[in-house]
Amino acid sequence: MTMIECRKLTREYRKGETTIRPLDELDLDVPHSDFLALMGPSGSGKTTLLNLIAGIDSPTSGSLIIEGTDIGTLSRNKLAAWRSQQVGYVFQLYNLVPVLTAYENVELPLLLHPLSRRERHQRIMTALDRVGIADRHSHFPRQLSGGQEQRVAIARAIVPDPAIIVADEPTGDLDKPSAHAVMSLLQELNGELGKTIIMVTHDPKTTDYAKRTLHLNKGRLVEDQSHKTQEVTA
Repeated sequence: MTMIECRKLTREYRKGETTIRPLDELDLDVPHSDFLALMGPSGSGKTTLLNLIAGIDSPTSGSLIIEGTDIGTLSRNKLAAWRSQQVGYVFQLYNLVPVLTAYENVELPLLLHPLSRRERHQRIMTALDRVGIADRHSHFPRQLSGGQEQRVAIARAIVPDPAIIVADEPTGDLDKPSAHAVMSLLQELNGELGKTIIMVTHDPKTTDYAKRTLHLNKGRLVEDQSHKTQEVTA
């Protein structure tokens, strides 16, 4: 069953007298519980597509329908509310707040939801335990390794229980063992919890964790390579 449907999806903006079009009439279907890797050269439209799906940006034309909702037609407030419930974002450089503990960083998305302190606490500790870092809940980002920071970032992304997780170069700043641990975690979230994951990457090795890989160039899909997901060892 299709979860995300892009039809002639286009994003363009002006830079001086020049029109830049990072996405050009893209058609794409993403089924429920997919784990999709997006590859392509810099400027190919990968991150633009990710940001559109995450509701961070809006299309210039075309349609982007997610579970029956055309998010390109939502007002700014409705889009923000939709995003807080439906999408978790994992960034390459973690984007943790340095003056907050791991616990407090994971708590941030829940402050937008009508939950009691007890409910928030249960969700936070469940998320931190899921990513294997509950014992570090009181540590600040500067007290954590890069891999641990990314685990906190993933916990923050999953704590509202979103249907979709988007990840922009989630292993780009990590060493090989930490990258393997993070990708194995994303694979578990997809396989065990059924999360739909869309990941931008420049590293062909990380695509082995995904169910399929799409290649983009100049805002258009140029290759669709499906492959069987399997456990990947370090």
